[in-house]
Amino acid sequence: MRVAMEATSLTLSSGGLPRYTGELSAALARCFPEDEYFLISDQDFAAPQPAPPNLHRGGGPRTRLERRWWLWGLPRELQRLRADLVHGTDFAVPYLPFRPSVLTLHDLSPWMDPHWHHAAHRVQRRTPVLLKLGIATMIITPTESVRAEAIARFGLHPSRVVAIPEAAPAWMQPAPDAPRLIAAPYFLFAGTLEPRKNLPLLIEAWGEVRRRHAIDLVIAGRRREDFQPLEPAPGLHVLGEVPDEALPALYSGALALVYPSHYEGFGLPVLEAMQCGACVIASPAVAEAAGDAAILVSSGTQLVEAMLKAVECPAWLAGFHARSLGRARQFSWENTAILTHQVYEEARRRFAA
Repeated sequence: MRVAMEATSLTLSSGGLPRYTGELSAALARCFPEDEYFLISDQDFAAPQPAPPNLHRGGGPRTRLERRWWLWGLPRELQRLRADLVHGTDFAVPYLPFRPSVLTLHDLSPWMDPHWHHAAHRVQRRTPVLLKLGIATMIITPTESVRAEAIARFGLHPSRVVAIPEAAPAWMQPAPDAPRLIAAPYFLFAGTLEPRKNLPLLIEAWGEVRRRHAIDLVIAGRRREDFQPLEPAPGLHVLGEVPDEALPALYSGALALVYPSHYEGFGLPVLEAMQCGACVIASPAVAEAAGDAAILVSSGTQLVEAMLKAVECPAWLAGFHARSLGRARQFSWENTAILTHQVYEEARRRFAA
């Protein structure tokens, strides 16, 4: 099989979208060496490194007309590559259904709260049409909850929508002896800084904890344009984007990852932290990823109580190390790739029918 994967999400320097596209494409190429995989975009992007020999960088627009990427450029590149199938890894597939396609619908946040996205107008208009008209042959969601939401909202036949969980990268491992980036004990938030992550609640809860204990708060991640800069405060460390190689130490050194997001499709930082052995305190938005290995809280009061217990009860906190590692072992990008490949085969069968 020759599979083209739309890779514009790899133009982002960090976050769940590039992690998904990069890890999945590499895992597919490793698990299915008889296939050929091509990453294509109308923009320059950073391909996964090191790449398996059957994972290639495809081309982009060659003419002015092909700059209309989704309508003309992408279909022409698929033709040049002789692709059997195209996977739109970020809410879209080509507008003209000349071959089977798979669309990954990461979540329904673009349609849920107008304050959560400042630049999702194209997705809000385009994706429902691609789904409802059947232009996307098959749809992948990261959780069963997103699958149910998509079926209900867009009127999709359940057989077209498959939930496939994601995973933490294999290189994300405990690093207890690594040099600490922050000397003081700290709670950690890691992820893209955007409105739905509910960081004001986290900072307020941390403020309550800090009145009793000298615990810092570290916030790591790319700040999106629609997220207001955080006010400086004693003990607050806003690191911005952190290189991948620094993340295991950051997760491993934290008292806990605190992730109070209003809504998530999956919540990759939760599994990344767990794979490093960190305790996770989070909202129910990540319940499918976290399972029973996290402390799930539904209010600011519960968040403060959980953070205080993490500080004041070291033995209780230590028990989450094994629970986190056990939960993370239930996920892998290889498993994600195998399940995704099954969806590719189903899309080809349906398209040929």
